[in-house]
Amino acid sequence: MGKVGKNILTQDHGLLLHSVPGEDLLFKVTGEDTDGALDYFVLDILPRSGPPLHLHHKQHETLHFLSGKFLVHIDGEETECDTGAFVHFPIGCTHAFMNISDAPAKVILTFTPGHTDLFFEEFSPIIRGFDGPPDPAIIAPLFAKHNWELKGPPLAKLHEGH
Repeated sequence: MGKVGKNILTQDHGLLLHSVPGEDLLFKVTGEDTDGALDYFVLDILPRSGPPLHLHHKQHETLHFLSGKFLVHIDGEETECDTGAFVHFPIGCTHAFMNISDAPAKVILTFTPGHTDLFFEEFSPIIRGFDGPPDPAIIAPLFAKHNWELKGPPLAKLHEGH
């Protein structure tokens, strides 16, 4: 059972894409569905995992933590966030986040405007070819193609040994 009605999906239905090995993104709506207005997806994220420091030149991003505990970086400041916390990354802010709990966690993400699924369709095959963080020289052009800018490594790399 996937679609319940015209615009109603069951818990496990949607466009399934992947990030790093072991992490899935389940898009409930994409820019294709919303005339480019927004993306909404659920991310299953492993312990000590999260995106590299980056910014979006044309998109707002939000996070709503459904489970786990996270370290959130916004423009040089870091804050720990528990289950239920909500974060908004405005256009142009340098940001990243990391699951600091000992178990996989879930996060709802939105992007406005949408079409982030197009980034992940290209990113997944690239990222899965690496053992550890990918070479910035390889992923930076993909970020730029989607109006994102790579600004640094993932938070796990920045906090090694802490």
